[in-house]
Amino acid sequence: MNDRAEAIARAARRGSRPLARATAGQRTAAIEAVARQLRAHADEILAANAADLARATDLDAPMRDRLLLDRERLDKVARAVEEVAALPDPVGQTVKAWTRPNGLRVSRRRIPLGVVMIIYESRPNVTADAAALCLRSGNACILRGGGESLRSNVAIGSAIAAGLREVGLSMEAVQVLDDPSRDLMAALLLRDEEIDLVIPRGGEGLIRFVAERSRIPVIKHYRGNCHVFVERTADLQRALDICENGKVQRPGVCNAVESILVDAPIAAAFLPRLAARLSKVELRGDVLARSFVPTMTPATDEDLSAEYLDLVCSVSVVDGLDAAVAHIERYGSDHTEAIVTTDEAAAERFIAGIDSSTVVVNASTRFADGGELGLGAEIGISTTRLHAYGPMGAEELTTTQFVIHGDGQVRR
Repeated sequence: MNDRAEAIARAARRGSRPLARATAGQRTAAIEAVARQLRAHADEILAANAADLARATDLDAPMRDRLLLDRERLDKVARAVEEVAALPDPVGQTVKAWTRPNGLRVSRRRIPLGVVMIIYESRPNVTADAAALCLRSGNACILRGGGESLRSNVAIGSAIAAGLREVGLSMEAVQVLDDPSRDLMAALLLRDEEIDLVIPRGGEGLIRFVAERSRIPVIKHYRGNCHVFVERTADLQRALDICENGKVQRPGVCNAVESILVDAPIAAAFLPRLAARLSKVELRGDVLARSFVPTMTPATDEDLSAEYLDLVCSVSVVDGLDAAVAHIERYGSDHTEAIVTTDEAAAERFIAGIDSSTVVVNASTRFADGGELGLGAEIGISTTRLHAYGPMGAEELTTTQFVIHGDGQVRR
């Protein structure tokens, strides 16, 4: 297993060099070719996905939803790849430039990280998204999906390889692993001389497995306990729409609402309407919430910090904005928090008081997504603060290099 890991990692390093030296136009052409090949291989990809679904009989509903591809979803995957192709190429961008008193001209320019390994579960769309973002940012990538999506990932990988062949780029730049074993993954996590960054996407168990065994820097988030705070001046109809969309539209994703906080002065008016609107959701309420809606399930302390990824949501009544912020500090996961309010000063206080990676005012937490924020797609969401924080696009897959121009200066 160590020999295979070494071969994969060294191939990725070889593939990273010509990709980093390619022009922006060449990388754009490669991403556009990948999108075309995804459509050309649609029948094979959907057949492979159907085979994965047929074998994945032990998956719960949220995981099956993440695994599922149909023609509409696959077309959306191809369109996301095209959106990445249309993004400005970050490689070579000058972030900042200045001149020193001795005449040295200093700049900081973006360069690729090198080789990125992405480890993920169920989501076959990640295979295409990650490949496109790594191509856009000039990084070679190793893509390791889970066993439940193996056939789907391999079929998407074939389309990606066809796109790279079409434009003459090395297929070593994007490697989709056909072995989802943890032994191979663990061996790759030791290849810190060839692999520069690891990004795990999946359940907390997978992410902790990666973080505990990796010699390579890891960007991660363990869970997504996203909150909506309905502040006392909120438009209640707007708040109902936002809470429903955040919880119900796609409950099995990390930016879904897991906790709703209601300001005490409006709890009597809002909570019965919320319970009626979320009739298909199991609401787990604290003591105050249940005083207004007795049918709620009693919430435990664990419920208030849980990432349910299902039609379950905790509900708490808090006395004011400061209490809402304190609740989020105690139970939150640094992912995404939203406030519904008509008070601009309250919105600004909420923004200032929350240090999560994304803060939303009067909109759904479901917008905490690279595609929705204009990044084309996302490689993952970071709550680790170092290097990147929040949804990560192509720019977040680069670092900066100092470039110094002189006229013969020597240091004295």
